[in-house]
Amino acid sequence: MIAAGEVVQRPASVVKELMENAVDAGATDVKVSVTDAGRTLIQVIDNGSGMNPDDAVLCFERHATSKLATPEDLHHILTFGFRGEALASIAAVADVTLRTRTPDQESGVEVQMSASENKGTREVSCPIGTNIAVRNLFFNIPARRKFLKSDNVELRHIVEEFQRVALTRPDIGFTLTHNGRDIHVVKPAKSFKFRIQDLLGPAIVGDIVDIEADTTIASLRGYAGRPESAKKTLGNQFFFVNGRYFRSPYLHKAVMKAYENLIPEGTTPSYFLYIDVDPASIDVNIHPTKAEIKFEEDQLLFQTVFAAVKEAMGRSSIAGNIDFDNPEAREMPVIGTSFREYTPSSTPTVGLDPDYDPFSEMPGQAGHDVYGPGTGTVTPGVIGGPYSSHVEKSQNYGALFENRTLPTQQILVVQGKYILTQSATGLMVVHVRRARERLFFDRFLKALTADSHVSQQALFPVTVTVGVEGRLTIDAHGETLRKLGFDIAPFGPDSVVVNGVPEGYSAEPGKAEEMVGNLLLILSDDSASLPGVMEQAMAGKFALLGAAGGDKLTSPLEAQRLVDALLQSDNPEYTPSGKKIISIVGSEELEKKFQ
Repeated sequence: MIAAGEVVQRPASVVKELMENAVDAGATDVKVSVTDAGRTLIQVIDNGSGMNPDDAVLCFERHATSKLATPEDLHHILTFGFRGEALASIAAVADVTLRTRTPDQESGVEVQMSASENKGTREVSCPIGTNIAVRNLFFNIPARRKFLKSDNVELRHIVEEFQRVALTRPDIGFTLTHNGRDIHVVKPAKSFKFRIQDLLGPAIVGDIVDIEADTTIASLRGYAGRPESAKKTLGNQFFFVNGRYFRSPYLHKAVMKAYENLIPEGTTPSYFLYIDVDPASIDVNIHPTKAEIKFEEDQLLFQTVFAAVKEAMGRSSIAGNIDFDNPEAREMPVIGTSFREYTPSSTPTVGLDPDYDPFSEMPGQAGHDVYGPGTGTVTPGVIGGPYSSHVEKSQNYGALFENRTLPTQQILVVQGKYILTQSATGLMVVHVRRARERLFFDRFLKALTADSHVSQQALFPVTVTVGVEGRLTIDAHGETLRKLGFDIAPFGPDSVVVNGVPEGYSAEPGKAEEMVGNLLLILSDDSASLPGVMEQAMAGKFALLGAAGGDKLTSPLEAQRLVDALLQSDNPEYTPSGKKIISIVGSEELEKKFQ
């Protein structure tokens, strides 16, 4: 009635299914241990209700589920699993050893499976609960095993699934270990907010506000990030319904609509939304991995989510941060009738000389010298500047501008965005940001295709919290970052230290955090491409990042260096994406401006 097909796509799929089974069994402590990112071993141990010997053998048969008793139960599903496909699918592609015992039994049972074949069943001594070990995943499907990603990528997916389950049950303790090293150890928490803090760090909790709404179709609880904490990197966006994680681009639009005009374009806030609805009003069986859910009243739910988040953002505005009921707050002073005693009796007067003529006395004449004290020359940098000279009263004022030409190699910087300089046919205009992008691209492409890198060390190393997933991403691309000139070292399970950056990047506190966030956004793209094309794509992304984060150009000398370096490039006229860098305004076009 409810068959959905294969559920094992990668090691993370196994972790998800086994953790959900442990939670459904009523466990209060769940331990997950993986070796080689799940390729060699995935083991999940819980202290739940366990299974009797008959169910322990039957659970590996397809569609044999003990979580549903009648077909009507399909309309009131509150457990993670209900199809009876998970263990059968896992046993078909791996070696599985199951040990389990119920509270009313003195001994447990061990079942060994390999490629869907029962290799033996025996009575064993084991604690109450279930201990299931999955070894040699995809050993009998070499093609699927071959196309698994690197250990760091697969481990990142495992961490994602672990967090999604752990966030739904703050009353349960969870542990995740990889190759003997603890990644997450979370004890039972008092609330969802404490669980979020344990899994994702205190920085996330400090930037979220509470959300609460009750309607006839749903009850909504959760948290959403303040607008100022929205980031370019995706992550920490969670929807849960009746304790089950799910994806919903439709409801994501509702959240983003609530943030309209509050966050910069291209950024996404964090949110953790827990929705409770009547189980009969949703269908959780529309996706093979139950990652999507169909709602009967999806439009009304859209409006509920939008209104709840919008109201929470209103409460988190600056006005909402003022506590008018604080007993320790100072009272505003009351102005009494004696206040006028301290006000000035009259307003100050300003002396004006309507007959004063500032041109009646010129430099070198009697009276005050308006250009310089006691001299007849113009002070450099004042009024006339370095190209002005002494002019007698009898001379024509136009003489101030005669024979005063700019130096031949003079460069002008306009608003820090454009460089203007003379060319053979007129005026050359250089787009500063695009010029930097071209130079960064040339440098990074050379670094990726060779083994040359230059890193400028930070004056003070900056520690950045990136989360467990971000830390794994940076570890996975450590060699690429080193080639590009980034000196980023691991610091604990969820942080890194920025010791150095490529020339042109900034490692100042504040900018370093933004830079690392952008690096994660670039490195999280798992799309593969042909050799050579991949290096160019990566260099282009890092070039955009470096050009966008550069300081504003103000010095003509720095502008001269930028132009000189640009003209030495193999393609100084266009960016890697084909946008124009240099524009020549010809003499004829300049003449037209004055006709």
